[in-house]
Amino acid sequence: MKKLIAICAFSIMALACSSKKEGNMVVKGQIKGLKKGTLYLQKMKDTVLVAVDSMTLLGDDKFMLTDNVDSPVMYYLTFNGNAKDEHIMFFGEKGNITINDNIEEFGFKPEIKGSKNQEVMDQFREIDQRFKEQNLEFIQKNLEARKSQDEDLIKQVEADYKKMIRRRFLFSTNFAVTNADSEAAPYIALSELYNANIHLLDTINKSLTDKVKKSDYGKRLQKFVDDIKAKETK
Repeated sequence: MKKLIAICAFSIMALACSSKKEGNMVVKGQIKGLKKGTLYLQKMKDTVLVAVDSMTLLGDDKFMLTDNVDSPVMYYLTFNGNAKDEHIMFFGEKGNITINDNIEEFGFKPEIKGSKNQEVMDQFREIDQRFKEQNLEFIQKNLEARKSQDEDLIKQVEADYKKMIRRRFLFSTNFAVTNADSEAAPYIALSELYNANIHLLDTINKSLTDKVKKSDYGKRLQKFVDDIKAKETK
């Protein structure tokens, strides 16, 4: 009887392993310190964040998740499915992607390898971080100027802030054009330049390679540009 139970248990385990979903993208790695919990691989579908795979960790902080990627898009690696607070956001694409992090600083500065689009995004964010720091400085300057009720200073701060925003838009545009063969380019346009001048968006859109134009984000950017132009002609 014990042997029969053991054989049944082994069969169930083998069936579970064989039924594990396989995809053309494999995301694996280690979240140090995560001994118990569930990791979810998620992505946006329409306007909703959906889980495409998950793995429960019990005593082992290593993981492997998969999905079928038709076109490179952003994915979220979340702990217990909570993407609002702590998550790792990365560009998913076909192939093997390795993500290493630790539970104490989950999502703060993960190590991500294997995604060419992610490499492009990392380069962009490294430089863009300087603009974000300047933005915080301008917020402080604006508060101090308004507190002093100095109208000339307020106008100067506002003028300098607009110049900084324009520099950021131009940098983002030039970066996207330089990386027009990467799906990260239309993503940058959609996520960072959605409120920029249509000329900048159109410049990026026209620079994209045919492969990127056919991608998910490439199609979205084309539609976004077309919609803006249609509104402007009314």
